[in-house]
Amino acid sequence: MYDQLIAKTIAGVDEAGRGPLAGSVVAAAVILDDANPIAGLTDSKRLSASQRCTLELEIKQKALAWAIAESSNEEIDQINILQASLQAMKRAVIQLSHRPQLVLVDGNRLPDLSGYEMQAIVKGDLSEPCISAASILAKEFRDRQMLVLDTIYPQYEFARHKGYPTALHRELLKQHGACPVHRLSFKPVRDVC
Repeated sequence: MYDQLIAKTIAGVDEAGRGPLAGSVVAAAVILDDANPIAGLTDSKRLSASQRCTLELEIKQKALAWAIAESSNEEIDQINILQASLQAMKRAVIQLSHRPQLVLVDGNRLPDLSGYEMQAIVKGDLSEPCISAASILAKEFRDRQMLVLDTIYPQYEFARHKGYPTALHRELLKQHGACPVHRLSFKPVRDVC
């Protein structure tokens, strides 16, 4: 059991966007404030878009600290999606305005962060509110990014599928080929190049 001081300096970390064929992978780190609890935190994939939007604002207002970082599609192609995800997580933790005494990471791999006590938690976004909060911030940031990319590359309809390998996205890839934000190292994109 953590005492009150340590509980206030636990950062939750999660990422969004490992599976898509386009765009960056985004990670968020959040230190929640025990004195300002947030109801309804869970894995971002279990929430509606409106619920995520409401919770995102509440997290940003009530958290002791939060940060968002990313790894670009070019970086993903250079070092692979797992390493790019871990790199984004590392960047998010380092950007926090408060240094956490413990970092809880969703999944079974840890970023290379020397000097930090860390723990990987499989499905941590369902059991640890700070990881749930990070999941929500990362997902909302990435979804907005895909809406911007939709205006730049409307032929791919990124607003509809957010870059995920849906049947529609695969069909549009076949029709138009890859654009500069596609991940060339992912097989469905490689196959059309």
